[in-house]
Amino acid sequence: MPSQAMLDALALLRDRQRAAADAPPPTLADLRAGFTPAGVVHPIPDDVRVREASAGVVAAWRWLRTDRRADPRSMAVAGDSAGGGLAVALMVAIRDAGDTEPAAGVLMSPTVDLTGSGRSMTERVDQDPISTPVLLARLAADYLAGADARTPLASPLFAPLDGLPPLLVQVGTADLLLSDSERLAEAATAAGVEVRLEVGEGLPHVYPLMLGTPEAAEATDRAGSFLRDRMP
Repeated sequence: MPSQAMLDALALLRDRQRAAADAPPPTLADLRAGFTPAGVVHPIPDDVRVREASAGVVAAWRWLRTDRRADPRSMAVAGDSAGGGLAVALMVAIRDAGDTEPAAGVLMSPTVDLTGSGRSMTERVDQDPISTPVLLARLAADYLAGADARTPLASPLFAPLDGLPPLLVQVGTADLLLSDSERLAEAATAAGVEVRLEVGEGLPHVYPLMLGTPEAAEATDRAGSFLRDRMP
């Protein structure tokens, strides 16, 4: 735990023209969006817990900023599922450290509330083809390893969200975690953050990564446009 179903990916993206020669191989989504990874956490090993995962992504960011002298304005943070939650936690940590935020964040079905308190956890049970409330609760408990589920490291929905960069949030209606995206978008907007929420009717968890489908292609195209509009 967490398995790839719970914590899929978090990527630090850079404008392709500015990417290092030894950057990790790009994924299909990166290529469609027109960016290349400067660093990727994917997949997270099954035995990693919330504190280790959070510390790892913060360390990756610091390495890029100090060792590679990367300009945050030419970078974005992207994540799906619990990787999306890690992306939000990373941006909160960057703000709290007084560092310059990345140019933008792209979040696909982000898991931002490990308390499981969203309405969709009950309202979408018959529509989600991937997850069940019992499965998500078990994965969350394993990942937390006794930590408070409301800690911002685990559930960044409960963190102050002011000062974060522009966010694109993509989620489907056939997703138990739909409410995570909706509440994140609402809270971030209320905190003064620029947020674009895209809700795909009838689409499942992390639908932008359903390779070979028109819905995924359109979603990643929109993500690329969103990033290009916000990165110099």
